[in-house]
Order: sequence, then structure tokens, then C-alpha cells
Amino acid sequence: MMDTLTIKEAREFAARWLPAWTGNNPELLTSFYSDDAVYLDPGIPDGVQGKAALIEYFRKLLAYNPDWVWEQIEAFPMEGGFLNKWLARIPVGDKVLEIVGVCLVQLDESGKIRRNEVYFDRSLLLSEIERARQSG
Repeated sequence: MMDTLTIKEAREFAARWLPAWTGNNPELLTSFYSDDAVYLDPGIPDGVQGKAALIEYFRKLLAYNPDWVWEQIEAFPMEGGFLNKWLARIPVGDKVLEIVGVCLVQLDESGKIRRNEVYFDRSLLLSEIERARQSG
């Protein structure tokens, strides 16, 4: 496991990693993760493990959300990584939702993400997706 990151190191990592969530390039995004990475978010609370499962999930997720934009609000260093407080701007229908959440980012010795747990209240997102479906 990697030592505790500084706030500056966590910000520098996020500045490289978070833009990879935009633009529907799952191969680029997956390159930030270790071969045995564990990833979970509210859409897959039981998570996925390993690069093959991760890229399959990211292909679907990014294809559905090619224009969303993620940025770091604040980093909280912790042993082996950091807690990342983020803002996501997610286009849904004729609106752009601004959602704040957090994710746990733990890195391996080579600086790849070995565990990424994403947490946010997705009720607004789900209601806007449903509204957009009904009106479109």
C-alpha cells in the first residue's frame, strides 16, 4: 500500500484522473486502475473487481454519460490514498445537474487505483432521467 498522500499529491492525481471520466474513453479511464482494482458506486453497490469487469462497466457508463464533467472540490489525505470530494456536472435532457459526492481512492505501490468507492445521493439524478424520458 502507498503511504499517505499530501493534499498537493491528491490534487495532482485528481487533475490527471478526473478528466478521463469525460469523453467516452473507457480505455483511458481504466488505465488509472490496477489489474485487480475494486470499484463500486450507487449503480453497482456490490462493485466489480478486476480490469476486465471494470472496463466492461466503464464502457456502458461512459457511453451513457459522454459529456459529464468531474472536478475535485477538496482532497482529504488518508493512508494509501485520499477521500475525494467532487462536483459532477451531468447533462440530463435540457438540464445540467450539479451533484456533489465523495469517493474513496486507494492506490497501490505503483500509483494505480486499487479501490475506488463512490458515494452520492442519486435521487435527483434518477428523477431527472425519468423526467427526460417522459418528455423525450
